[in-house]
Amino acid sequence: MLYYRKVLELHEEGVSLRGIASSTGNSRQKVTEIIQRAKKKGLVCPLEDDMTDQWIEKFLYPEKALEALGRQPLNFELIHEELAKPNVTLSLLHHEYEAECRLNHKIPYSYRSFVRHYSRYAEKYKATLRIRRKPGEIMEVDWAGSTASVVDRDTGEKIKAYLFIATLPCSQLSYAEATFSMNLRSWITAHRHAYEYFGGVTQIVVPDNLKTGVTRHTARELVLNPVYKEMADYYHTVVMPARVRTPHDKANVEGSVGILSTWILAALRNTLCFSLDELNQAVWEKLEEFNKRPCTRKKGSRFLAFEEEEKFALSPLPYPPYKMSEWKTVRVRPDYHISVESMFYSVPYEYINQQIEVKLSDDFVEIFFNHMRIASHPRLYGKFGQLSTLRDHMPEHHRLYVDQTPETAQDWAEGIGSAAVRLVRYILATYQTEKQALQVIFSFKKLERRYSKYEIERACKTAFSITERPTVKILQTILKNHKKSDAEQERKRQNESNNDSYGFTRGASYYGGKDEQ
Repeated sequence: MLYYRKVLELHEEGVSLRGIASSTGNSRQKVTEIIQRAKKKGLVCPLEDDMTDQWIEKFLYPEKALEALGRQPLNFELIHEELAKPNVTLSLLHHEYEAECRLNHKIPYSYRSFVRHYSRYAEKYKATLRIRRKPGEIMEVDWAGSTASVVDRDTGEKIKAYLFIATLPCSQLSYAEATFSMNLRSWITAHRHAYEYFGGVTQIVVPDNLKTGVTRHTARELVLNPVYKEMADYYHTVVMPARVRTPHDKANVEGSVGILSTWILAALRNTLCFSLDELNQAVWEKLEEFNKRPCTRKKGSRFLAFEEEEKFALSPLPYPPYKMSEWKTVRVRPDYHISVESMFYSVPYEYINQQIEVKLSDDFVEIFFNHMRIASHPRLYGKFGQLSTLRDHMPEHHRLYVDQTPETAQDWAEGIGSAAVRLVRYILATYQTEKQALQVIFSFKKLERRYSKYEIERACKTAFSITERPTVKILQTILKNHKKSDAEQERKRQNESNNDSYGFTRGASYYGGKDEQ
């Protein structure tokens, strides 16, 4: 038997490794190994009277007791580390252990003994036992059955507050937050704060079948609330609700609800809070006390177990934090706008009378048809009835009308000619209101659909040669007359060319004969 106790005591007194090795008759390598193992397992001086060399050896080298039985010793540290990895089970590790024993020609432990020895090791030396729950795998969430209250300063009325609780089953670390409502916004916000408190995201979220999170849950179908599903997708986690009327599917949070109802709600029963922030500050103080309270059955606390055994397995938080969106289903109006909270937003006119989905966030309104985004607008606030209309969503004739301004009208006329510019300026100067003038110019611009720019410019020159006050009606008449006269001249030209047509003929001399002349 090595003098484990003497090695640790001499080291505590400051004796060098060489001196300890000389005094105990052990090598310096062995002395170093004993000291390092003791530090790793938290065994420090002064030692208790019952900590004999046999006790210390069993504590520092638990595998020696197993090796004495003639079996292949178990590497408990490796087993514990491997169990933290996704999809790794004790059954798989035992299979690998048996394969290693066959290669080393050793006798393996049976699966039951393998599990029993690991369980004893984990319960004695580790904060968590990884047989049932893997670190970073699940977060269970629920509302507490009991409620807290906030006192209204003006009326003295007690306003009910509900307690949201999230628990990590592996380390049993919990988060709690009070809200005035159990609606969807409070539910999503509490999830986001829970992730921030834990400093990471679990692979799975297990809620109850409450309506704010789960729309329908049967043996064949699971339909989540669209906002809840969107939040889960944003945090790259999966929502797996507990089965209906099966509370043991989330037994850890059910247990935490009862414990935290005592440690937080009951403890604050005589505390007066005059705002939700003040209540939550008191809740978080009690929560911190609860999470750092020493466990009764094993060494350490929930917070220590989380730091040592689970924090590393959480996925990192995405940046920026999730902003909640609300989904609505509406129908597109005949004016190619939708009405959302008394504000109007345009969509492409092709979707008139179609039923579409609208995603509302604090800053934007996004519009979807068959899961494809067809439009987005900055969200409008303030006076009811405001419009957000995009030019690209309009039919062509609406676009032409909306584009009418004095500047655009003159720019268009410059592309026609100087006479057209003169006519546009005359119309703008003649009418008392700009709106009337632009309506007349709009009728003028529509002539471009039937006539070329040359024809319009020529008609404008003709109109000014006839009268000093030309109108669009006069211009239309001139264009028709020009069209008719141009057509008549074209026919006359064709007739003349047909009458003047002739051919060349060869004379008799070409064929060897004599001309009559």
